[in-house]
Amino acid sequence: MSSINRTPAVLPELPYAYDALEPAISSAIIPTDTDDAFAGVPPRQAFEDIQAAASSSDIKKQIALQAAIKFNGGGHINHSLFWENLAPTANGGGEFPSSGPLADQVKADFGGLDGLKKAVNAAALGIQGSGWAWLGYNPTTKKLEAVSTANQDPLLGYVPLVGIDMWEHAFYLDYKNVKQSYLDAIWTVINWKEAEARLAKA
Repeated sequence: MSSINRTPAVLPELPYAYDALEPAISSAIIPTDTDDAFAGVPPRQAFEDIQAAASSSDIKKQIALQAAIKFNGGGHINHSLFWENLAPTANGGGEFPSSGPLADQVKADFGGLDGLKKAVNAAALGIQGSGWAWLGYNPTTKKLEAVSTANQDPLLGYVPLVGIDMWEHAFYLDYKNVKQSYLDAIWTVINWKEAEARLAKA
């Protein structure tokens, strides 16, 4: 059995100050959301535990640990993408390209940016409980789609271009339970350059 990397899982450094996304996202939200990315069993411990369970052929233990790995691993993946797909307005946050591959794809699949926002917002508001809303590229259909995932589940089967954290910790301090206001605000700090770069890699 191959050994598991024992380097602690950490989120990438933010490329902007905690208050750089205000007023869309306050400086109080960011450390809360970052801390909650690793709620529960620490990722390193979960992976070490499953390695030990596999070494001892403890199938029940391996199955029991899958949920912790999925939750914490998904939290790491999702939050890493989330903070990179946001940018301060001073650095181009919210500026959707007027032309180019992303603009063309959005026009073809959603009729334009307004259609994209409407579709992703609908996916976000349709989440029961906690989860994530996504703009994803489907490599099979070669189209952009608005999808959602529950809890900290990562987006599988798609290339994630934009992810929106719909856990309460991501918006409650700023917007209480008015999720639509949070969604209206977050579009003003979306890093469309990053989204286009992800599309190009797809």
